[in-house]
Amino acid sequence: MAKEITKKTKAKTPEVADEQKVMPFGKQNYILVLIGIALIALGFVLMVGGGSNDPDVFNEKMFNFQRLTLAPILVLAGFVVEIVAIFWKGKK
Repeated sequence: MAKEITKKTKAKTPEVADEQKVMPFGKQNYILVLIGIALIALGFVLMVGGGSNDPDVFNEKMFNFQRLTLAPILVLAGFVVEIVAIFWKGKK
C-alpha cells in the first residue's frame, strides 16, 4: 500500500514542478509595465504647480493646457499601457 502511494506522488511531482516554472509575464510585459509607470509618473509631475504663495492672489497658470489636458491624458495613457501589459501574450 505504501509503495502505491509513493508511486502516485512521484508521478505527479514532475507535472507540478513544470507548472510552477512557468512565468506569468515575459520580458515584454515588464517593459510595458515600466513604460506605463513612467507615463503615470510624468502625468502627475506635469499636474504639479500653478499655485500661489499669497492666498489673496489668483494665479491663472493653474488652468493651462499642461495641467488640464496633457497631464490627465498621460495618466490615462499610462493606465491603458498597464492594462495592455497585463493582458499581453508574448510569442511562444
